[in-house]
Amino acid sequence: MRFLFLAAALLTAPPALAAEWTLQPAASTLGFSGTQTGTAFTGTFTQWNAQITYDPAYPEAAHVKITIHTASAHTGDTQRDTALPGTDWFSAAAFPQAVFDATGFTPLGGDKFTTTGTLTIRGVTKKLTLPFTLDVSGKTATAKSSLTLPRTDYGVGQGNWSSGDWVGLNAGVNFTLVAQEP
Repeated sequence: MRFLFLAAALLTAPPALAAEWTLQPAASTLGFSGTQTGTAFTGTFTQWNAQITYDPAYPEAAHVKITIHTASAHTGDTQRDTALPGTDWFSAAAFPQAVFDATGFTPLGGDKFTTTGTLTIRGVTKKLTLPFTLDVSGKTATAKSSLTLPRTDYGVGQGNWSSGDWVGLNAGVNFTLVAQEP
């Protein structure tokens, strides 16, 4: 009897190790947007990576960790690009990385999913549910998302910049993450 129970448990258990997918940096982007004196601007992080463990048969066991080098924020505006790594904004010398770390993908139907994890920026960690789309074609997966974050919840924009008078309080975040299965 014990043997039958063990055999049944092994047959219904998810695999112990899902595939480690490899980020394709040339095909992936991590962007942000905001407003400054009422004018919209966009930017990208030029240095970031992702560790992804995923088995399409067991999305609840997925794990993703995205690490962003905060000093790599680039908008194309010299004054803004010089300010962003500074102590009033990302404080990149003290907090060189921002990290999103989540476990489990929840299917919502079709290509729509959510994952819940933590986002840490400037040493502030908050729970975050991230909606995204996921398309797996052969050995290539493409995830896309767009969301709005209140920047001051993470201490981004200190001093004169915390009021929203000059720079909007909400920041948009968007990404296209392309990964290859081994």
